[in-house]
Amino acid sequence: MTGFLLAIFMANAGGAWDNAKKFIEAGAYGGKGSEAHHAAVVGDTIGDPFKDTSGPAMNIVIKVMTIVSLIFASAFV
Repeated sequence: MTGFLLAIFMANAGGAWDNAKKFIEAGAYGGKGSEAHHAAVVGDTIGDPFKDTSGPAMNIVIKVMTIVSLIFASAFV
């Protein structure tokens, strides 16, 4: 259950960081070149892998682990 929650968190957080950067680039909090924009670029650099690779990959890993555990459950019992 923890892995599923982490995957959902990573996917949502990555999207939120991307949206925050776009919001600031649209003129909020000083727009491009401001301190807020520099911070948003750093956040988006972290957020892109979160939403594009790590979050979705966690869901697949959880599904594979579940299938493997069901297949080998009889061997462990």
